Amino acid sequence: MSTKIVPVIMAGGKGTRLWPLSRAAAAKQFIRFLGDETLLQKTLMRVSDEALYDAPLVVTNEDFRFLVAEQARELDVKLDGIVLEPEARNTAAAVAAAAVIVSQRHGRDALIQILPSDHEITVDDTYRACVASAADAARSGKIVTFGITPTEPATGYGYIEIGAEIGNGVHEVSRFVEKPNADVAQQMLDSGNYAWNSGMFVFSAGRMIEELKALAPEVLAAVEKSVEQAKGDLDFTRLDAESFAEAPSISIDYAVMEKTANAAVVPAAITWSDLGSWDAIWKLAGGDENGNVVSGNATVSDTTNSLIMSREAHLAVQGMDGVAVIASEDAVYVGRLDRSQDVGNLVKLLAANKETAGLTENHPTALRPWGGYTSVLNGERFQVKRLFVHPDKKLSLQKHYHRAEHWVCVRGTAEVTIDDKVTVLNENQSIYIPQGSVHRLANPGKIQLEVIEVQTGSYLGEDDIIRLVDEFGRS
Repeated sequence: MSTKIVPVIMAGGKGTRLWPLSRAAAAKQFIRFLGDETLLQKTLMRVSDEALYDAPLVVTNEDFRFLVAEQARELDVKLDGIVLEPEARNTAAAVAAAAVIVSQRHGRDALIQILPSDHEITVDDTYRACVASAADAARSGKIVTFGITPTEPATGYGYIEIGAEIGNGVHEVSRFVEKPNADVAQQMLDSGNYAWNSGMFVFSAGRMIEELKALAPEVLAAVEKSVEQAKGDLDFTRLDAESFAEAPSISIDYAVMEKTANAAVVPAAITWSDLGSWDAIWKLAGGDENGNVVSGNATVSDTTNSLIMSREAHLAVQGMDGVAVIASEDAVYVGRLDRSQDVGNLVKLLAANKETAGLTENHPTALRPWGGYTSVLNGERFQVKRLFVHPDKKLSLQKHYHRAEHWVCVRGTAEVTIDDKVTVLNENQSIYIPQGSVHRLANPGKIQLEVIEVQTGSYLGEDDIIRLVDEFGRS
């Protein structure tokens, strides 16, 4: 058995509290908010110490499988695998699947660290000491959670009341507390005996399986069956859908942590944020001399203590204080930073209206295993997209029943297959793909290929793609 920790990264969430950048099909863990790496990539880098960690296992869903694989590839990180949940059944089922799979691959004594993929954490000596203490306690049979030392009376987190010290900085858990109102949060902060519930855990695979068997047997039985009947697909493990659906939808906190006699907590005075709201990003980034955080194309005048972010459009913000102004390619959010927790209610309003529901689901830029595309312009019977294809990648061999396409190569080299003919396009060259023809686009070069695609026809939906051959298993 390895003495290393197996990191299990939970990357299936579809939160929308950071709308309009984060959406159901473009979750926050895959987005670059500040810096060059996404939150998932930062999490992968956090477990890159080969002296401490084995290769990470990522638990996600069907929609995100290629995003996970590609973002790991960008960092040259070798994964232990990618486990695909057929549907969301909350965290107990995901943790159970991880425990069962790690037990099979590494043994029941293997230590697991559960890590959300969308948190921001500073790795320093304090953090490393907390992980070491948690691992020691987990080896003795404890299920250890990390309790973040609170810095303010936050109402967006659950809390843990810290009990007596067990040893080596690890404490008993007196109780878990639901997200409090402002007065209760202030009382807990003043007491000095409460911590934020981080959602990070360390335990042995065998201990978690035993606790699930005793405290949540329906979850374990369904998950064990889904793992037994799972199918391998490239680097993915697809859990059996019918079996997995039988698992009750319940969090690991309710299923195990609030019931077990083996819960423990490491009070962690670390720099941590779940980045669950725009004010959290503003606080983490740290402002300029006026308290402003500005990212992207923006001009700011007579404005203080604000977060200004733009993907493309140039934002001009004047005479404001304490606001968030966030512009994606197709939507702009403006609101007070101190009401950032209410963004979810706004998204519900947008989702309830059929004319705006799409703004909560899909992003103009869609990532694919071969690269992706950005929707540039839509009109009656036509659509313009910018395609980008990674080196040595190719789209599926496909055809469309309802549309024709024109491709213009604007960067790199394109290899275009149309029926039985292969054509190589260089920059500023174009080609026409007739309706119904079998075709494929590939990038044989060493730099990213960019193509402008103009679609014309009676129907332009993504479901008018008939895949004949696909190296990513989608045909």
